Amino acid sequence: MNYGNIKSYDIADGTGVRVSLFVSGCRHHCKGCFNAPTWDFNYGEPYTRETQNKILELLAPSYIEGFSLLGGEPFEPENQPVLAELLEEIKSTYPEKSIWCYSGYLFDKDLAPGGKVYTPYTDRMLSCIDILVDGEFIQELKDISLQFRGSSNQRILHLKDGKLVKEGL
Repeated sequence: MNYGNIKSYDIADGTGVRVSLFVSGCRHHCKGCFNAPTWDFNYGEPYTRETQNKILELLAPSYIEGFSLLGGEPFEPENQPVLAELLEEIKSTYPEKSIWCYSGYLFDKDLAPGGKVYTPYTDRMLSCIDILVDGEFIQELKDISLQFRGSSNQRILHLKDGKLVKEGL
């Protein structure tokens, strides 16, 4: 798996100050995507054990509220094995920090058993995620007044152990 960027201090992709990883590879190709270079699975740098260690180190300060995972598309099947391990490591090392994930795939359709991108790693990832923002970005539904979303079709889902707890903030 490759990644396009790691942000050490991100205040746009979840609550508080966060560390964010932008993975490479996306099949959605949403019109108006803010991060189109990451559609290419070969974009950026190879993700390594050193990358994971860097992320864990960046998460250490108490003022870092949590971790955000974006893309590209984290739930592309090729990305899931590496990301399941990363999310589990973050959750075990920093159980008090929240994990947000942005995906164009729908929680109750594409990420459900039998869904378009469901793999043996999907549930492992979902069990670590506290907030999932799901749904493709639709330029015609773009709304800059929305918090933590780009278009009005996207949902903010609160998860607990991979199950939906509530929708919205």
